[in-house]
Amino acid sequence: MPRKLDLRTGRPVWSAYRAPAVPTDRLTRDVKTDVLIIGMGISGAMTAEALTADGHQLICIDRRGPLKGSTAATTALVQFEIDQPLSVLSEMIGRIKAQQAWRRSRLAVSNLAGRIEYLAIDCRLRRAPSLYLAGTLLGPSELREEAEARRHAGIAAAYLTPQPLAQTFGIDRGGAILSHGNIALDPRKLTAGLLLKALERKARLYAPAEATAIEDNADEVVVTTKDGPTITARHVVLATGYELVDIVPAAAHRIISTWAIATRPQPRKLWPGPSFIWEASDPYLYMRSTADGRVICGGEDEDFVDETRRDGLIADKSARIADKLGRLFPRLDVRPEFAWTGSFGTTSTGLPYIGAVPRHPRIHAVMGYGGNGITFSRIASEIISASIKGMTDIDAELFAFNR
Repeated sequence: MPRKLDLRTGRPVWSAYRAPAVPTDRLTRDVKTDVLIIGMGISGAMTAEALTADGHQLICIDRRGPLKGSTAATTALVQFEIDQPLSVLSEMIGRIKAQQAWRRSRLAVSNLAGRIEYLAIDCRLRRAPSLYLAGTLLGPSELREEAEARRHAGIAAAYLTPQPLAQTFGIDRGGAILSHGNIALDPRKLTAGLLLKALERKARLYAPAEATAIEDNADEVVVTTKDGPTITARHVVLATGYELVDIVPAAAHRIISTWAIATRPQPRKLWPGPSFIWEASDPYLYMRSTADGRVICGGEDEDFVDETRRDGLIADKSARIADKLGRLFPRLDVRPEFAWTGSFGTTSTGLPYIGAVPRHPRIHAVMGYGGNGITFSRIASEIISASIKGMTDIDAELFAFNR
């Protein structure tokens, strides 16, 4: 079973906002269910809501408890814009597949926003435009090509030259792409809301409950837990985040450390929009505001070595991020009120791995790599829901392990 990681350290900004409590029970005896989900972060919660809406009997377990893994460390820029630019991704996997991946990502964000509104989950949802600034990876001319590639895929994109970028947003850069259709939210409130909806539909949530072994055959999957009881299910969904599970094939991925800060509330000093802002650089800077006017800013990513090194860099990385933020927006008070670090996975294409594990058709994995974790969680909930119903999602092969 999984390699255990200390997924985050520090104090994420979301601790300043109360999330609803999600009640859990202790697992004290062997149980059976239609579907078992291992993990109660955003991926597990989104899949749980989708499957219970389809009428499945469901159990969720987590070795920590709800909301206690990577979910609390996200900056929650819920974008359809994949880490890998469309123009670059087209060269990697082909234009048709790249366009479809971007379209599906955009549809996922739209579907997620609609689902949140339909379920009346209070997670401070708001729609936000996005500014993609020229940087070290894509300069102004490459950004023009990227905007054109998006338009050819049917995805609206406006290229801004330096003058309107400065006049409208107060940013001094060689160019930017302005897009619409992204959303901002509170990830802990959303995750709690989704789990509570699943509970309303008679899902059973057990925590702390740690899975230690998985055995599957043609008809069922049996998961043994650390304290002894077993869970027998027709299907198992691995939503264990970046704690990789041995049964899942080693994909072309690497683990990255990232750092983030959040300022004090200062709504009168925010840029217009307020839009998401990120750079076409490596490592890139990314930022958003909260509903009460804080600025969340992250970046300074580097390869994960170990938790001790990652955690020891919080002060230095926070200072660097604050300095970059201050240079972009001199009027802001960039002093961090919150600072934290976390680890996440990424792939060369920026696309996640979602679907049945090879040679284990009843075991489904959600590996939502990259900076679009919440967006990919929505895609995973749709693909896995279709698969368990005996249907095939039209885009399943784009994200499959054997792609």
